[in-house]
Amino acid sequence: MKLLAIDTSTEGCSVALQLGTETLHLDEVCPQQHSKRVLPMVQQLLTDSGLTLQQLDGIVFGRGPGSFTGVRIGVGVTQGLAFGADLPVYGVSTLAAMAQAAYRLHGAKQVIAAIDARMAEIYLGFFALDATLLMQEVGAEIAIKPTALTACPLSGDSVGVGTGWQTYREPMLAWTAASGTVQISEQILYPSAQDMLALAIPAFSAGKFVAAELAEPVYVRDEVTWKKLPGRG
Repeated sequence: MKLLAIDTSTEGCSVALQLGTETLHLDEVCPQQHSKRVLPMVQQLLTDSGLTLQQLDGIVFGRGPGSFTGVRIGVGVTQGLAFGADLPVYGVSTLAAMAQAAYRLHGAKQVIAAIDARMAEIYLGFFALDATLLMQEVGAEIAIKPTALTACPLSGDSVGVGTGWQTYREPMLAWTAASGTVQISEQILYPSAQDMLALAIPAFSAGKFVAAELAEPVYVRDEVTWKKLPGRG
């Protein structure tokens, strides 16, 4: 199995390559530089592995949530590469990828993933480890103000990942205090494509990859409130 994964949904730009049981990956923090960096990073991994795009079995992409522009770049690059090489694609949640990283790095069994969504909101997801050692979503991903958080669906010890915990640490710790202890991971601020591969491999085996034209972003927040510019109505 040879899969390429791409994520540009946050300030991080990440690509990874699965070659059987071996994983190669590159991760950079490069805000607003994704469109310039992602293809050279893909080419570097392909060159290092001695493969061409046409020799791959499929492409995995970070489907969001995250930066609207970043998510669109990731989907667009994925579709361009997949069309050119006639490859199927599969989208993975950025929040789920960070949750999977928490298992990989910390052995986490429960994860609360939160990405700073700007406009005083976070993208939030809850995850629990299943018997196959993959993180599964508990409830739907949402966009919400930290001040509007209600009861946490997880109980017991959890790991907190993502920039949302950095920006809103105190209110979020206060929110989870009644449910259990949360260990905030300082290592996992952004999703990594290598963790998207871990979640995509079973989907590939199950035939869940789709044609490139069916690749869809998931923004979670459908409406954006734009501040009026001076002099505009």
